[in-house]
Amino acid sequence: MMSDESNGDLGGRSRESRRERKRLANESRLVALGAAVDEKSGAPRRKRPRRPGRTRRRVIISFIVVVALLVGVIGGGYLYAQWRFGQIKKIHVASELPQLSGKPFNILEVGSDSRAGLTGAVAAQTGASTGSVSGQRSDVVKIMHVDPAAGTITILSIPRDTMTTLLANQALYGKFNRINVNFGNGPSLLAQTITANFGIPINHTIVVSFGGLINAADAIGGVYLDFPFPAKDAYSGLNIKHPGCQLVTGFQALAVARSRHYEWFQNGVWNYDGTSDFGRIDRQNAFLRAMISRLKGIYNPLSINSFLSKIPQGIELDNNFTLNELIALAVKFHSLNPAKMLTYTMPVTDSQISGLGDVLFVEQPEAQQMLVNIFGSQLLTPTDPPPNSALQTPLPPVVTPTTTTTLGPHKKKKHGTSPTTTTSINPSQVTPYFDPVPCTP
Repeated sequence: MMSDESNGDLGGRSRESRRERKRLANESRLVALGAAVDEKSGAPRRKRPRRPGRTRRRVIISFIVVVALLVGVIGGGYLYAQWRFGQIKKIHVASELPQLSGKPFNILEVGSDSRAGLTGAVAAQTGASTGSVSGQRSDVVKIMHVDPAAGTITILSIPRDTMTTLLANQALYGKFNRINVNFGNGPSLLAQTITANFGIPINHTIVVSFGGLINAADAIGGVYLDFPFPAKDAYSGLNIKHPGCQLVTGFQALAVARSRHYEWFQNGVWNYDGTSDFGRIDRQNAFLRAMISRLKGIYNPLSINSFLSKIPQGIELDNNFTLNELIALAVKFHSLNPAKMLTYTMPVTDSQISGLGDVLFVEQPEAQQMLVNIFGSQLLTPTDPPPNSALQTPLPPVVTPTTTTTLGPHKKKKHGTSPTTTTSINPSQVTPYFDPVPCTP
């Protein structure tokens, strides 16, 4: 009974379907006949009627969907980056000058020797586990001069043993002492001392500890450096067993950046780089270029997420830095060629001071010429100039910018010998033949 009813229903629907197809076919023939008559009589051809606003609604809806997707992706990424940015420790740095839109500005980069947060083998190799090193000092002092209009970045390194006129703690350290003692209580005094001694205005500050450098290197999967020879440093723990372009990660990345007792194996013997902090500065600059090259090639979302998650550990930014400024910098300088980034070292001469041992004195007029060439009209008149070897504090000489020749870094020699000056149009290209350089695997 149920089967007969189903068959009847199916048969009825089939007949209705055939009648509907026949009706549509007749309508189509009538429409075609009307169109042919109109065309023959010269009447304008009638178009198939459309629902009012149908096409317009489709365009609007599609546009809204696309915009919503873009806002969702970009907005979500921005909010995530904002959240990660909020995890970076912020510090207040007194006397920082406001950054003017589109104008050059200066970032104080401090490499702290703080061992905070290090554990295991890394802590043991850096002395943290034994308690032999406490507090913090500035192993690295660099000023990054950023010129958005010219699209250039220039880096000035100040050796840690450079003598300065102290603004505070004179009862503890005396009137004159090494620049790195100013970092004991944080970056504010260091920034103020740099401005007072050299007239360099500081707009932003970044502090990187031992752990921060390791995390940054690991976050981007390490950096590629080409070692011309096997290399080692018993003090920093550097141990490169074979030459060539290789990936440097973790503790070895820190060991490269810290190395100032560098040795390389050539012609069957180990050779020693006696330039100490100057050699370390060269290797730090090579490491920095390699890191920038690596960062420019990161597009994988997982790699970006890893980088953002590890960066907050061991890195501090001044509280005037905003995420928008960092994003604008990244966009502006994404195409920067790290090989063309100029690097300089403050011209100094070595001497000895009772109670301090070997120290470095700023050499004039070479130092002022370099500062004018780098910072131009930004330079301020020093309020507390650094001492010369006679412990006098004259104002720097008046010099004019030069465009044909740029002074390169002075290399520290053994005490009792006179330093030499390297003069080059592009000093950043002058690299000791035994030092590592960035490479592409």
